[in-house]
Parts: sequence; C-alpha cells; structure tokens
Amino acid sequence: MTAFAQHFAFEFKAGLRNPALLFINYLFPLAFYALMGAVMTKINPGFTEVLVPAMVVFTIMTGTILGLPSPLVESREAGIYRSYKINGVPALSIVTIPVLTTIFHVLITSAIIVATATPLFKGVAPSDWGGFVLVALVTAFTCGAIGALIGVISANSQATVLWSQLIFLPSMLIGGLMLPLSLLPKGIRPFSALLPTSHAMQAFMGLAYDQTTTFNPTVSLGILLASGVLALGLAIYLFNWDSRNQARRGHPLMALLALAPFVVSIFLQS
Repeated sequence: MTAFAQHFAFEFKAGLRNPALLFINYLFPLAFYALMGAVMTKINPGFTEVLVPAMVVFTIMTGTILGLPSPLVESREAGIYRSYKINGVPALSIVTIPVLTTIFHVLITSAIIVATATPLFKGVAPSDWGGFVLVALVTAFTCGAIGALIGVISANSQATVLWSQLIFLPSMLIGGLMLPLSLLPKGIRPFSALLPTSHAMQAFMGLAYDQTTTFNPTVSLGILLASGVLALGLAIYLFNWDSRNQARRGHPLMALLALAPFVVSIFLQS
C-alpha cells in the first residue's frame, strides 16, 4: 500500500511539473471554459443552463481522452515499464495510477469551473449536488479507463492521437456539449449514443438538473459505468510491458468490447 501511495504521489506531481500535462489538464480546459462563458453565453443565452455540466465533461475529456494515452505509450517506448517489471511493480498499478492521478487533476479543474461559473457567467448550478458529484465521478472514471485503454493498445504516440480524436471530435459535434441531443436529426441520435459525452450530459441533466432528457439518465449512468469497468479490465489484460515484445495476451481489437455498452444503449434508448 505504501508503494502504491508513493507511486501515486510521484505521478500526481509529474502531472503538475510536466508542461504538456499541465496544459492539457488545466490551462486548455480553463481557457476554453472562459471563452465559452464569455462568448457562447452571449450568442446563445440558453447555454448558461448547460455551461457547468458541458464544461466539466469537456475538462474530463481533454485530460483523459486526449492527455492520458500518450504518456503511457511514451513510457513503454522508453523502456520504463521494463524496469518496473524487474522491480516487481504490477501491471494493475501501472494502468490504474495514471488513471487515478488524471482523474484528480480534471476534478480539480472541474471544481474551479463549478465554483466560478455562476458568479462569472451566470451558469446554472445543479439542483441536486449529490447527483452532480456522482455523475462527474462516473464520467471521469469511464473516460479515464478509455484513455488508458487507448494508451495500452496504441503502437505509438501518433496512433494515440488518431484514436483519441475519433472519440473527441464527434463528441464535440454530436455529443450533447454544444447542442442538445433533442435538436439532433433522428438519424444522427444512434451515433451520438455511441459517445460517452452523450450519456454523461444526459445523466447530468436528468439526475443533477431535473431536466427532461432524450435518453434515460439512469440508464446512461449505468452505460457509462459498465463501459468504464470493461475498458479498465481490458487495459489491464492487454497491457504490454515492452513495445518490442510481440507476444500479447490478446489482440488489440479486443478493446472494441469496451464499446459494447454503448452499442446496447442504441437499442435501450430507441
């Protein structure tokens, strides 16, 4: 337990000292939040109602989906995990500690957003704070697990950018952050159900804001949790200590199993 805590503390401090991680976990999401708060709320006053959950989900996405995978790949390519293996560090710790530290970073940034959105931009506070915290934690866990899985299966840092953007860009367009799912064409909604942000926003609006939602918010929360558990389990199972080691316990395509709950949600929400 002491070794786990020391490893966690080291990774957490590294996230503050590394300029790239500091940018992706703090500076970028806070700058985007300030821009959306100053501009988007003027263009669309109704955006104040979703400013807080949308920016929290965006912050979680940037830190986990965009920021988490590359350091995992870079450490593997640098041979750091070989030394970990020699010193008896389990794969479970190597995968889960970056997830946990990244979650801590994005939750700190999210707390700043929650604390300032109402006085600065008239953002609407949640009516149920317990529901808000629950959804935020589940969303952070799921996105962190997916980010770790991307890092585990990617052959190099360039591949992490590709896989991350395949989730990030559609999430910005049809994931309910900028545009409510109810305004999407019916033919697009099944595709939005494949994105974690869609379910996170529906869970936030239904469970924390008491709003009418397109998807069942409780089901969406369960979908997120199921996908997170699958993604983390697959990341640990598929973890490879050395980029030069061609022997793997499973094929990287097994990672697609983490999408199974989202595929099921298409039929549950129809």
